[in-house]
Parts: sequence; C-alpha cells; structure tokens
Amino acid sequence: MTSTFLPENYERPATSGGRYLKFRDGANKIRIMSAPVMGHEYWTTDKKPVRSREPFSAVPADARLDDGQFKPKYFWALVVWNYAQSALQVMEITQSSIQGPIEELALNEDWGDPREYDITINKKGEGLDTEYSVQPSPHKAVPVEAHKAYREARINLEALFDGGDPFSVSAGSEGAESQVAASNPF
Repeated sequence: MTSTFLPENYERPATSGGRYLKFRDGANKIRIMSAPVMGHEYWTTDKKPVRSREPFSAVPADARLDDGQFKPKYFWALVVWNYAQSALQVMEITQSSIQGPIEELALNEDWGDPREYDITINKKGEGLDTEYSVQPSPHKAVPVEAHKAYREARINLEALFDGGDPFSVSAGSEGAESQVAASNPF
C-alpha cells in the first residue's frame, strides 16, 4: 500500500539543535570559533546547570545527586560553527575523551589553534556506552558564512557563570562587551 499524501522519497528535515550543540550519532563537523571558557558545573534538582570558575568546596543544597553522590563536572564552553545546522552554537564539552584530543591538537606545533581547521567529533553508542573520537581536517580558512555570522554575533560565554543567556548581551552587563570583543579573533 502506497500513499500519495507525502512525496516519493520524502525525508523529514533534521530539527534545529537550537543554540546549543547536541552531538548526534555519527560525524559532527564543527569549526571552533572562540577560545573556551572553562569551569565546573553541577545540575540542580530543578534540572538547571550551576557553573563556577572554581571547584565547588561543598555539596550545594540544591544539587542533584547521582547514586547518592555529588558529581560536578569540569566543562569547556566554546562558540562553534555547526556545519549540519549552518549555524553558530555554543558547544559545552564535559567529556575528557573530547577535551583531551582537542588539547593535544592545540599544543601540537603542526596543528596549533583549533580555530584554524575543522574538527569532526564522532559519537557512537548511548548512555554509559557512548564513545567519542576527534578528527581534525586540514587547515583552511573559516567559511565565509561562519565568519560573517560570528562577526555579527553578540555571544558572551561568561554569562554561563551567572545563569544568563550567552546569546543576550545586555548593555549594562559589566565586562560583557570586552569579553565578546576579546573572544572574537575575526
């Protein structure tokens, strides 16, 4: 039985990932556009992230416990160009299997600054069985549309530490304008 309701070979388009990159199974090709902000985070019982530049010295009263334990994570947050979405997004990385290889590339004199080449992060598996691999592409210029979008963007990653929206830079936010300018190498 065939249907004439949908065109032949119809495929529903992928939904937008919003403003934050969510790794999908398989290859996730990105261009890192900013230096990372780094810190520690935990999730509250209300399912909201709390971030700090310094490690947490005590268990916060609102912390969600995993198996009865407080397990904050070390994170990097970066602005990236997501090729699949053709959009700027914030990528938060807590996985050491992603942070480590990107750090190694950045410190390697042949690769250097990861803003100078594309990176593909491959995701395989689900839950505790998820594995990631990181593959750099040869050096090349930033895509024109990514460069233009980043130049025009007002993304303040420091807002993550105050529970704010990094895509909403308010004129009165102290240091926000200088942080945005400093993180933009273009």
